[in-house]
Amino acid sequence: MKQSYDFNIEQIKNLSPEEKIFRQKNLDLFYKFGFPSKQVEDWKFTDLNLILNKNFENISNEVKFESNKELKTIKNFEHNYIFLTNGKIISTNFDHEEKSKILVKDYDQKETTNFDPGNTLKLLNNALSSGGFSLEINENYKLKKPLVVYNYFSKDLKNKILNNKNSIKLNKGSELILIDYSDGKIQGNFIKNTIDTISLKKNAFLKNILIQNSKSDGHFYKYIKSSLESGANYKNFILSSGLKLNKIEIEVNLNKDDSSCGIYSALNLVEDQHQEIKTRINHNSPNCKSYQKIKNVLNDKSKGVYQGKIFVEKTAQKTDAYQLSKALILHDDAEFDAKPELEIYADDVKCSHGSTSGSLDSDAVYYLMTRGIPKNKAVKLLINGFLNEILENININELKFFLEDTLDRQINEH
Repeated sequence: MKQSYDFNIEQIKNLSPEEKIFRQKNLDLFYKFGFPSKQVEDWKFTDLNLILNKNFENISNEVKFESNKELKTIKNFEHNYIFLTNGKIISTNFDHEEKSKILVKDYDQKETTNFDPGNTLKLLNNALSSGGFSLEINENYKLKKPLVVYNYFSKDLKNKILNNKNSIKLNKGSELILIDYSDGKIQGNFIKNTIDTISLKKNAFLKNILIQNSKSDGHFYKYIKSSLESGANYKNFILSSGLKLNKIEIEVNLNKDDSSCGIYSALNLVEDQHQEIKTRINHNSPNCKSYQKIKNVLNDKSKGVYQGKIFVEKTAQKTDAYQLSKALILHDDAEFDAKPELEIYADDVKCSHGSTSGSLDSDAVYYLMTRGIPKNKAVKLLINGFLNEILENININELKFFLEDTLDRQINEH
């Protein structure tokens, strides 16, 4: 099967003539290069063109918008929220906060001005993007409660593509816990192509948690680009199991002294699910820190991929960077691919990377069985212990309990 495209800029309303020209240039470049294949180095483990050929007959951006979907919120902890349907804002609530300190609005698509022929999904996003949100937090304002961004989708998205952009800006000294939460069992293959831009000013702090709460036939791609100033701290947690295909690219630019970032992942993949995490941490200034720990559990015919690069500029002395990926492979047909990289031009640094994969410790399974625990439950207990380590950096008990429960449900498939 070879998919065809039915992309139409005219589907996007209220565009100026200049915007139409810009979008058409991006679309023409996309048509020239197409969806990325394994010939592109960044996609050598996730041949998107081949995957789409197998799963789609036609791909269109003509999507009917539904705004009457029942809104269900998480009951485990108090929080603020933004509700998105197909990436468009339908409701917001910041009743726990000083609302004058927070600005949230529809994303201004006119902010997009650059071409990137090296990433054709960015070109397609530039051409077809609609919806999305912009969020800005005032100086020195620390949100009292987490913010949950709920991602819901129309019922019939078969052979559709959604393209959205989001922008998050934390000004000097502000703090936010942001949970990107996707839910809903969508019938039929669809694609979601998202670009997030994050800006953290001096001493700002962002904890960003990505959760996929249920199985879906969705093919998701998210590109997150963040820029950090002095003393800023960015932590990213990924608990995104259940999608047929999911690739998350994270680029972090540590642009000023004493900024830091951490990326933590706990993935439990089954059936033919395919998940890739690709990171690039750019140490552009001295005395910056980065820490990455990526954990995968792979069963059936699932595939996990981690590509991680640490780049250290010549001027970025006293860099401290750590990167580790670990995988448990529970089935002969499961696959894990890892490509860790270091590119270092400074001479006074502490950098390390590593990758391990293997099966569960049979002695540990046997030990639990001798204590009267059935083998199936013993295996799941060990998986839970393996993945739960990444939640040690969550210091809000109610939120931590919710995330532990989310992992437990993903592991036990309920």
